Amino acid sequence: MHGQHPAQWHGAPHHFPPPPPRRSVGAIIGICLGAVAVLVLGLVAIVSLNRDDSDHVANAGYSTLPATSSRAELPPSGSSSPSSSTNPFPTSPSRAPSSSSGPQKILKLADHPILQDPNAGLRNRVCTLPQWQSSQQAAEAFFTAAGKCLDNAWGPFLDAYDLPFTPPALHFPTGASFETECGTIQVGIATAAYYCENNLYVPFRGLQTDQYGNNPGVYLALFAHEYGHHVQEVAGLMDAAWQKIYDAGQNSPAGLEMSRRKELQAQCFSGMFLGAHVDQGGTVSRDMYNKAWNDQETRGDNTSRSQDHGTNAHYASWWRAGASNNRIADCNTFSAPASAVS
Repeated sequence: MHGQHPAQWHGAPHHFPPPPPRRSVGAIIGICLGAVAVLVLGLVAIVSLNRDDSDHVANAGYSTLPATSSRAELPPSGSSSPSSSTNPFPTSPSRAPSSSSGPQKILKLADHPILQDPNAGLRNRVCTLPQWQSSQQAAEAFFTAAGKCLDNAWGPFLDAYDLPFTPPALHFPTGASFETECGTIQVGIATAAYYCENNLYVPFRGLQTDQYGNNPGVYLALFAHEYGHHVQEVAGLMDAAWQKIYDAGQNSPAGLEMSRRKELQAQCFSGMFLGAHVDQGGTVSRDMYNKAWNDQETRGDNTSRSQDHGTNAHYASWWRAGASNNRIADCNTFSAPASAVS
């Protein structure tokens, strides 16, 4: 939507002929019911014709989550973005072992429990963020508040599946590079935000504020994408995906395809978050949402000239799938055909 309202409809005067004689009560009732049906169908047609196709949020909602079944034991968790090609996993993991008896990850992909309910999504919530300003201090305040909104969105969802949710630690590097458990990361146009092992990094110098300016929706979607990797990490999807990547080889066709499936799911999770929070009375406005929607086409492998994130078209389509319907089953990139994750 771009602030435009549907055109008003004005009907011409309608003249009815006098009723014929000897009309029974039953016939009159039938005529009345028929007229009401015609009126309703007419209203439906008018609404359909006047829908603004840019009103992308459709039925963003939430379903009561199913009770989860008892869990088996899991193999150990590996790095979410490893710097080596060592495979830390047994052949057929399903649960990561833990010294505690509390919630544990489930190392599955297409058949992961969180992806099975076609009606499950994030609760519609109010998210209040400080006004965006293109400065280090203001950006830190913005993303810290956004992180709390994301915690409040995804935490209850993952808890409902008895998964071990904890918020990621936020970091705001200021130098030309920063250290992570995944290695030394250079700040540049390809590193606007970065996730590794329960840590989410947002280097202000990588946000390209000179290009994107005062467009908080763009920054929020990007941040929500990296947070989507944390959702994958907590759920066990990340470890299961990396095992497949290790097994195939990170730069092999199969390894790159699995990387794309992982990245495109994070895209879909990002869209879910904005779709669940837009127009809820907070600061996630329709303008922010629309700009994030349009920005997705500028990102992806066509822009970065890589093969591990998905084409720009797929980068946009998976984000929009999450944003339009807010249904996590729509984010099952691991069951999608190869043609949808190229």
